[in-house]
Amino acid sequence: MHTIFPTRGLYAITADKHNTPEELVASVRDALRGGAAVIQYRVKTPRDRLTEARLVLDACRAAGVPLIINDDVELAAEIGADGVHLGRDDGSLAAARARLGAGAILGVSCYDSVDRAIEAEREGASYVAFGRFFPSLSKPGAPLARLETLRAARLRLNLPIVAIGGITPANGGALLEAGAGLLAVIDAVFGADDPRIAAERFLPLFALETGRRSARGA
Repeated sequence: MHTIFPTRGLYAITADKHNTPEELVASVRDALRGGAAVIQYRVKTPRDRLTEARLVLDACRAAGVPLIINDDVELAAEIGADGVHLGRDDGSLAAARARLGAGAILGVSCYDSVDRAIEAEREGASYVAFGRFFPSLSKPGAPLARLETLRAARLRLNLPIVAIGGITPANGGALLEAGAGLLAVIDAVFGADDPRIAAERFLPLFALETGRRSARGA
């Protein structure tokens, strides 16, 4: 059973800050209580990925929020996650779709390339992500993306658009105004002492942009 991917909201990506699977899932539950609309399980250090991912999936199922697995199609298939997020070197969309099924959510990193996003949409992506837009603790050397890319993507794509990279409540509004529907954050939620409060701080941005779009008739 797969959950529908939202078009707007906070996309919270786990960090490697926790020491145990129980600490991780507690932080995930806090982020969900704070209003996270999507959770991505992302891990870059040696861990019990299967145990952690299953615990995170249980928390997401209880909240009715989709769980996306970063990079790892096989892990997503093994636990029955809602989908997978693929970077440039993480395999093809076609292979992920064949492995995970027609209902799976497939996200694609498009960096600063609208052409890559258009190709991903043509190949069956469920959403696309652009970034990084600001200095990032998780990917400090990643190339920068531009607001103009979001503006062009909004005009040319029919998929949810995610922005990522150094996003905070202070700078995220400009990304939503330019065309992003979801803000993907790692440290701004899971690096905080209280992920619930950290997640809640993003919510007014979405309410403000919804009001702006209503006023524009968009």
